[in-house]
Amino acid sequence: MLKHISRTWLVVSLWLTTLAVIVASTMAMGAALSTIVALLVLGLTPLLVMLLLGGQAAPPTVAEILHTVNARDDRGSR
Repeated sequence: MLKHISRTWLVVSLWLTTLAVIVASTMAMGAALSTIVALLVLGLTPLLVMLLLGGQAAPPTVAEILHTVNARDDRGSR
């Protein structure tokens, strides 16, 4: 079954499950609503950052910046 699930989907679902368990246990202990909301926000923030940054292409390395592939320079042709 895990062969058909993407890694991102697996990480997100495990993260949300863990967050739900933490929030439910905090509610069972009788914590204030502000504490529950703070835990929820603190738990969702890293997940949102991961999802926003995860889909982007990797930045170019220093070698790729300094030595571009197929660079044309007309200075040496004269």
